[in-house]
Amino acid sequence: MERTLLLNATYEPLLVISWRRAISLVYQGKVEVLEEYDRRVRSVSISFRLPSVLRLLIKIKPHRQGIKFSRQNIFTRDKCKCQYCGQKFTPEELTFDHVLPLARGGSTSWTNIVTACIKCNSRKSGHTLQEARMQLLKEPIKPNWSPLLTLTIGLRTTPQSWRDYLYWNVSLTEGTHPFED
Repeated sequence: MERTLLLNATYEPLLVISWRRAISLVYQGKVEVLEEYDRRVRSVSISFRLPSVLRLLIKIKPHRQGIKFSRQNIFTRDKCKCQYCGQKFTPEELTFDHVLPLARGGSTSWTNIVTACIKCNSRKSGHTLQEARMQLLKEPIKPNWSPLLTLTIGLRTTPQSWRDYLYWNVSLTEGTHPFED
């Protein structure tokens, strides 16, 4: 079943929720329906279209715990580019690498992990950059963006009805992806 984009009262994207949760919020009177899918849900007594985009009626302050340290967020920070050879890959073709290997005192942290293709990761293996005669494209840092929706939603899978609400603060040029170089 379809997912629903939940916006704050200010039209800022907050979450992607299940269609069941969306219907619950509609019937509790907590949201307004901005967009709907063509698909209908029927019960014995009622029939309605599934909500695609909802807006909360009362503004809430999103709870921000900082950026979650995860494989997907590392790939997003590095734009799915191997930080050694510079080639772009799909997430399935990537791995991550400890710049300073754990066995040499390295840590599993934002500043010691980079996106790497399988070939470069194998080449570097458990060596330091100097030993492997490799260089990083850029130093790894903890990102300061909010990955909330950027990571959850890929452009190819984003419902058309969401696009006006997701990219409202991104300057778009026809034929380009807003997150590409």
